[in-house]
Amino acid sequence: MSQPPPGQRAGRVLMIMAWCAGLFLATRFFGQWEERQENPNSVVTSQQGEGYIEVQLAGNSQGHFVASGRINGAPVQFMLDTGATDVAIPLEVAERLALERGPSVTVSTANGRAEGYRTRLDRVQLGDIILRDVRALVAPGLDGEQVLLGMSALKKLEFTQRSGTLLLRQTTN
Repeated sequence: MSQPPPGQRAGRVLMIMAWCAGLFLATRFFGQWEERQENPNSVVTSQQGEGYIEVQLAGNSQGHFVASGRINGAPVQFMLDTGATDVAIPLEVAERLALERGPSVTVSTANGRAEGYRTRLDRVQLGDIILRDVRALVAPGLDGEQVLLGMSALKKLEFTQRSGTLLLRQTTN
């Protein structure tokens, strides 16, 4: 049994390495593309003017407004929800943020009644918009990592939706 020449073996190894590198790069590209489809606002930019701060968000492919932000300085992903009375936080996210447990409450959701507990957020940040002392609810039945940014936060802002974008404005006067 004869061995292939050394140059041919090296060529095969390089070809296999090139295919592996190509597959790796394609996987990364499509993973990042999929993430941008879910959260087109992973980097939130702000515009400031005389007496206001504005953030403009693009809707994702389902028409939802998802954006990266911070709660008490820790990174989170928000989904803006004008139908939610309070900011609603999944239990796993609340535990990661070490949020204090307040009184237990029963809440009505689209999926029926659920138990949760009240908490307060010292600081909620979306771009340069910073909201302080925001009422929130930890919802153990809420799946995933997304925090629903409900009206307890949004009522502190002006907002306008037009052509697939949402403009949030905080007055600073």
